[in-house]
Amino acid sequence: MAARPHMVIVHRWLADYAHYERYVDHSRYAVSYVTTEVGAPSLPASAAEVAIVDATDDLPSVADAVKRLAENQGRPEAIIALKEDDLLVGAQLRQQWGCPGPDIDDVIPFRDKLVMAGLVSRAGLAVPAHAPVRHPHDVVEFGRDHGWPVVVKPCAGSSSAGVIKVDGPSECAGLEFAEGEPHLVQAFDGRQIYHVDGYFDGTTMGPLRASRYVNNCLGFRTGDTLGSVEEDDPDLMRSITAFSTGVMRALSRKPVVFHLELFVDRVTGSCAFLEVGARVGGAEIPYLWREVHGYDLMESAFRLLAGQRALPWPRSIDAVAPAPGTDVAGWLLAPAPTQRPCRITHATSMVGRVPGPYAEALLRPGEILPAADAYYEHVGGRFRFRGRTSREVEDAIVATSRDFHVSGELAIQRHRQPA
Repeated sequence: MAARPHMVIVHRWLADYAHYERYVDHSRYAVSYVTTEVGAPSLPASAAEVAIVDATDDLPSVADAVKRLAENQGRPEAIIALKEDDLLVGAQLRQQWGCPGPDIDDVIPFRDKLVMAGLVSRAGLAVPAHAPVRHPHDVVEFGRDHGWPVVVKPCAGSSSAGVIKVDGPSECAGLEFAEGEPHLVQAFDGRQIYHVDGYFDGTTMGPLRASRYVNNCLGFRTGDTLGSVEEDDPDLMRSITAFSTGVMRALSRKPVVFHLELFVDRVTGSCAFLEVGARVGGAEIPYLWREVHGYDLMESAFRLLAGQRALPWPRSIDAVAPAPGTDVAGWLLAPAPTQRPCRITHATSMVGRVPGPYAEALLRPGEILPAADAYYEHVGGRFRFRGRTSREVEDAIVATSRDFHVSGELAIQRHRQPA
């Protein structure tokens, strides 16, 4: 009997953000996985083989794992990596093994924040002033030219890791820039931040939804809750869709599932670019698209990485703003109750409250919240909302944020997890 074609999936989630067994027939394909100890328990029993690594964004260790899997299962015909931090590893391995899907040149504009900002700016779209920085003096000079505060961040970071808001030159002396880790500085824009999620076919937009953040990602790093609610104002959505289309045309001529962040003036509709990833948004976004909108963005991303066509989408989401009678979605994350890893001692269920979420993901007392890498997954609580209007959903998010309580105690972690 001929050997089954081999597919490799690089995976780090414990939650079921991606439904791999639906996306590829594990009896027809030998589907092997490269994962971490945290992600391994969520893998399907039908996996042909599993390789454990400390970090899925460490190219040498993942490349070694893929080589071993290829020796056992055959040369891979596809290599899939869906998490933002793993996109470049996946692209490098696809080029190495001659697999279809996005290559390094396709991925770099969505991973290097200086590159993406330059491309969007050259397309004539609004981008906050920005520059590379290697030394605190660079930040001082930039602030002197463009005003304070400024934002300093890694060029290839994610989940706001390493992002610092600097209010003046006196705060620059303590800044540190590691050798080999490029950073940029950009002018602060205090307008409302939106995230835009959807599919771009290389020319035009497919399904798209824009959501305004409740609080912000940087604040979540320091203990605030973080949420978002989809926008239902048709005028705002037209402005956001037009600007988002221009951004995606500046960055790619190929189909891509994207998670884009913008600054938006909610009165005038004017927009400015923040950053973008060639991947499905994090937090509860994959669930909301499946459960509320009836479309699996994660499956479309999976297909594109395998060199296939994206899923066709239902007419209900083929519009700029939510169609009459369709639900608006939103999500909320509560931060970890103490430093991870921690043992949960209490978590208040919020499902069934009015107003409240229709679904939640909580750890039970005694369970360990690990110091794992999927930052927006391993949190104090995750909640999903749906309603007829943005206001209805936002009210439920605010009420849940106010009434939810989680507590925990420090726990000893036996195995090192990626930070």
